[in-house]
Amino acid sequence: MTINGLLKHRESMLALVIVILIGAVGVITPDFLLAKSLLGAFNDTSMLMILAIGQMLVILTRCIDLSVAANLALTGMVVAMINSAMPGVPIPLLIILAMAMGAVLGAINGFFVWKVGVPAIVVTLGTMSIYRGMVFLLSDGAWVNAHQMSASFIDFPRNTLMGLPVMSWIALGVVVLLFFVTRHLRFGRDFYTAGGNPTAAFYTGINVGQVQFKAFVISGMLAGLCGYLWVSRYAVAYVDVASGFELQVVAACVIGGVSIMGGLGTILGCVLGALFLGVINNALPVIGVSPFWQMAISGAVIIIAVIANAKAERAPGRIILRRAVTGAADVNPTTATAVAKS
Repeated sequence: MTINGLLKHRESMLALVIVILIGAVGVITPDFLLAKSLLGAFNDTSMLMILAIGQMLVILTRCIDLSVAANLALTGMVVAMINSAMPGVPIPLLIILAMAMGAVLGAINGFFVWKVGVPAIVVTLGTMSIYRGMVFLLSDGAWVNAHQMSASFIDFPRNTLMGLPVMSWIALGVVVLLFFVTRHLRFGRDFYTAGGNPTAAFYTGINVGQVQFKAFVISGMLAGLCGYLWVSRYAVAYVDVASGFELQVVAACVIGGVSIMGGLGTILGCVLGALFLGVINNALPVIGVSPFWQMAISGAVIIIAVIANAKAERAPGRIILRRAVTGAADVNPTTATAVAKS
């Protein structure tokens, strides 16, 4: 089976697992199968989907962004404080500001990876702490609560359109847009090329570092968008907003079949990975499991998914030089060449 065939099979299996999981929870609690509950679970997963898609682009280029949750917290605090001080600022302007600020924070990560050559995991671990510290310095440790936010600021993601909250429509819009970009535009295909074979990408005129920079900018921009969505939906902004959420984001990508070695993954797989975690996170309280198990379950699922991905991607080697005929002189092993199947 080819890699593409394997991915399609994996996505089908993941979709089936999600359906079975929903059915199993529904047997215990029939109300979970109601359309209202299922739409609520989808809405609860919207921000995870958005962040996972941005993270996917970064991972495709053989990098990782561990600062997305800190980026979200900082941009969310900024727009919440602006709304508290100037309630008349239009919501669309605040969203644009959050996305622009998130893009700048992502660009900082991309700059150090591209121009300075620092490993992405080191850079984003550092900026994760810096961005969290900036939230504290900016707010002086204080919270921005619901009564300090304008009604329009809080209500925007909750407003419904054709039965779905605006936040769900935003997530669907991001999914459709980036699906089109990665499938039909060279700009999107460059993420796969840069991560799948950096050497070949270089010889075809693709600047791998620049592609990584773009991935970080997009990831940061989507984190900024989620910064507004998070603080407005939960009507609170504080230092530890979305603390540890980066684990869920990486888990959604890995579960969805995105290779941590780069160059392999799909938007659909990412969405299914996020939905899988969303169903688990919504189902655990329903069946009486402590929410503190969610992080442990996510970590275990990441390990299992990484092992599964590694085995799926491992290709057997084949010997190019071997004895031509029985009884011929042995070939010196040092001159034998083995290459992996492409």
